[in-house]
Amino acid sequence: MPDGNKKIKMIATDIDGTILNWDFGGFTPEVKDCVKKLSANGVKVVLVTGRMHKATTFLADELGLDTPIVSYQGGMIKDNCKDGKVHYRKDLAPEHAKEIIKWAKDNNIHINLYMDDILYVEKDNETIRKYTDARYIDYTVCPFDTLEIKNVNKILAIKYGDADTVTGWVNYLEKQYPELYIVKSTPYFCEISNKDARKSCAVEYLCKEWGISKDEVLTIGDQNNDIELLKSGGIKVAMGNGTPELKECADFITDTVENNGFVKAVNKFCKIK
Repeated sequence: MPDGNKKIKMIATDIDGTILNWDFGGFTPEVKDCVKKLSANGVKVVLVTGRMHKATTFLADELGLDTPIVSYQGGMIKDNCKDGKVHYRKDLAPEHAKEIIKWAKDNNIHINLYMDDILYVEKDNETIRKYTDARYIDYTVCPFDTLEIKNVNKILAIKYGDADTVTGWVNYLEKQYPELYIVKSTPYFCEISNKDARKSCAVEYLCKEWGISKDEVLTIGDQNNDIELLKSGGIKVAMGNGTPELKECADFITDTVENNGFVKAVNKFCKIK
């Protein structure tokens, strides 16, 4: 167990289920205050999410963060400002994207297709409305065969209410495409990305850019896609509402998102005033 004596210079945190819970009104006042104090003490707080970049900027603004945003599971690092600098980007190859699109169509699977930070779907249905309503983002409806498939950030396959089927997709695609990064990011989401579009790759990139060592980084998350995130931290924290697989990778299990588990982890391992 890390003893917390090493000064933490960077906190790389997942968003949904870690610092944000829409069921309880978004960010709690305690989370907002904690992030503000961390920034005031010179600790770099970085949002590391599977969300698209444009679905994350307003959250960074609400927290008062000016650090780059890690989006698409680590597939993009981009500054949070208009025409922000892209520090890192790893797209899904067009040939792989086309094969995944065909697999989904053949099996009647709903997918979100992300290209250049624009969300495309083929049908305007309950699935996409539920997804976007929770994230306050727009989407474009059009047949995928009318699009030039390039600059693909990721593909997301969704089946709400059927976690077992989504697990089956992950297992199948991992065997078919060992060269890709396939991960279950929520019980109902199967993410398909470039092999280097991992949260660990993005955090390691920022550490190198900022001259921060691994043992000066605290990483925290709640889902299986955060296993890669935790790997990149010297102090690895799983939320109390995290998956069993994630908790196995953690140095410390904090409280749930409803009970400000992020804040409690920060208070344990960071010296801030």
